[in-house]
Amino acid sequence: MPQLQREFHLETSPTVEGLIVAMSLIGATLITTCSGPISDWLGRRPMLIISSICYFLSGIMMLWSPNVYVLLLARLLDGFGVGLAVTLVPLYISETAPPEIRGSLNTLPQFTGSGGMFVSYCMVFALSLTPNPNWRLMLGVLSIPSLVYFVLTVFFLPESPRWLVSKGKMREAKLVLQRLRGREDVSGEMALLVEGLGVGGETSVEEYIIGPATDLADDQDVMASKDHIKLYGPEEGLSWVARPVTGQSMLGIASRQGSMVGQGASLRDPVVALFGSIHEKLPEAGAMGSTLFPHFGSMFSVGGANQPRHDEDWDEESLPRDGGDYPSDGGGNDSDDNNLHSPLISRQATSAEKDIVPAQPSLSSMRQGSLLGNAEGGMGIGGGWQLAWKWSEKMGSDGKKEGGFKRIYLHQEGVPGSRRGSLVSLPGVETPEEGEFVQAAALVSQPALYSKDLIKENTIGPAMVHPSENAKKGPSWGDLLEPGVKHALVVGVGLQILQQFSGINGVLYYTPQILEQAGVGVLLANLGMNSTSASLLISTLTTLLMLPCIAVAMRLMDISGRRTLLLTTIPILIASLVILIFGSLIPMGSIVHAAISTTSVILYFCCFVMGFGPIPNILCAEIFPTRVRGLCIAICALTFWIGDIIVTYTLPVLLNSVGLAGVFGMYAVVCCISLVFVYLKVPETKGMPLEVIIEFFSVGAKQGKSD
Repeated sequence: MPQLQREFHLETSPTVEGLIVAMSLIGATLITTCSGPISDWLGRRPMLIISSICYFLSGIMMLWSPNVYVLLLARLLDGFGVGLAVTLVPLYISETAPPEIRGSLNTLPQFTGSGGMFVSYCMVFALSLTPNPNWRLMLGVLSIPSLVYFVLTVFFLPESPRWLVSKGKMREAKLVLQRLRGREDVSGEMALLVEGLGVGGETSVEEYIIGPATDLADDQDVMASKDHIKLYGPEEGLSWVARPVTGQSMLGIASRQGSMVGQGASLRDPVVALFGSIHEKLPEAGAMGSTLFPHFGSMFSVGGANQPRHDEDWDEESLPRDGGDYPSDGGGNDSDDNNLHSPLISRQATSAEKDIVPAQPSLSSMRQGSLLGNAEGGMGIGGGWQLAWKWSEKMGSDGKKEGGFKRIYLHQEGVPGSRRGSLVSLPGVETPEEGEFVQAAALVSQPALYSKDLIKENTIGPAMVHPSENAKKGPSWGDLLEPGVKHALVVGVGLQILQQFSGINGVLYYTPQILEQAGVGVLLANLGMNSTSASLLISTLTTLLMLPCIAVAMRLMDISGRRTLLLTTIPILIASLVILIFGSLIPMGSIVHAAISTTSVILYFCCFVMGFGPIPNILCAEIFPTRVRGLCIAICALTFWIGDIIVTYTLPVLLNSVGLAGVFGMYAVVCCISLVFVYLKVPETKGMPLEVIIEFFSVGAKQGKSD
């Protein structure tokens, strides 16, 4: 900016001038390297508060700036604020939003950011029409929205419930969920968050035909049957009879073949096929409910008849325990909300105790009580998925039976009634009507509270360990080597790289030059504007046109989905770049050239903000386990900023060597690679709980390895 150059005498110091521009990028890159691990340690909310403080201080310092060094420091703080916001805002929204609207809410930052750009362009354009524009006002105005940001984060923003659960702060997490969901019963979702604590582990795909359990069924008859199993819901007294089947569900077919039937695309990632199998055929109830599982509530108790029942809090210090030798996490203070004081799942009897408590748990004991109370109106865990458990036994090395629970994520298949089948009759059970049976696909794995490592240190029973033991383990770099996490990192990092090299910065920075060469600037100059004001007006109008496009993307993000939007908008990006290339190489009339170039630039921007702009950050916030989510997103964000720096500072060199047409040609090639990458590697995650998405990546990684 000429005024800034004159005030700080930068005409002879191009290095310092470039450093002022680059300092924000440097700050964002530096803070991103540690933002993820720190957010896993301190929490999401404190880091967002720090981000708002950095924004506010940078705006005040840029307004004041007695010398260039203070200005450089202010730009560095601004970069810190930007880096934290870019990393943590999508993460926070994904961890707090319901699956059905998670995509729309995560597109909102793109809308507000573009709205802020439009307002700033309007202000700068107005100032450019004055004889002496004030650069301090242009930069210092940042402190006003940052102050609003600070007030919102401090007084209205709760901590992420998933982070609270990962730290064992169950009561606080429950209160936050009740506030966010606007209802008292959040116990089903609490159970889901606890199950999301695990990283890695073997996940298999199974298929069941499921019917409701009846009181006429004898528990032992069901447990002894080889053809039937019992599934236990998290609500008191909720259970079903299930018969394992094969070849009946789309998910099962995809998991066995690595792709959907008839696709014949061997290069396509198994993860894409697995996710696609769910979205191919959804039940009529959609993501909001299920005919078989109308109520999902609290975690179940596996204690015996003497197990006490508590309907409100998990972390009541006064809860009597069967396993009295297990120490409390707290120091005996009932009002302490920071720790889980009692086991989430009460102590199981081991085989060695079979003389006192039956070694095989009865369903009647499963129905005795609940540590979270009854659920009323629960609707599963989102996206048509339900959470359940089944009891599994095997012979140990000492010849004794060892039992434990398997966690199951169930998804009802939307199949015609003629395919639903029926269960083989059980002794003493009246065969229900055919319509009461449904077909379901299931992701089966170890519960998060089961760990062979932790169970050696402090056990509650043969199957479960205390949640706080799992929580205190924290994230580690070794978790990144888990096959499902590595698979997700390939998708996240790949999208960030391709997004940056798809040309957004080049087109954004050189839009005024492109349109001026096309003759648009001359047309505006005839209205009495200088070239600077004309360029600013063009950028202002372009930004304004982005807003309705982002609004459309917000609407479609959870309807059409992320993958569909990418596959639809990237070809338009390619076409726009190709038209700009021809416009630079082929002589045209001034009016035709101006019209074609302007249309191409607007199409490029509008389609970018609908797809490649917000979706990489949305997906990166969805595909990683809770324990390492902050760390993985930091890696993806660091890739984003490094790519931004490379593109920004190699662009002038490329322009001098290959020209504008050559640069756009490179961008078009990258967009073509992006289209192939999205088709082969990027799954559709709309409407699915985060914990289920993670399980799909584990199954897909296993399938890809076997292939």
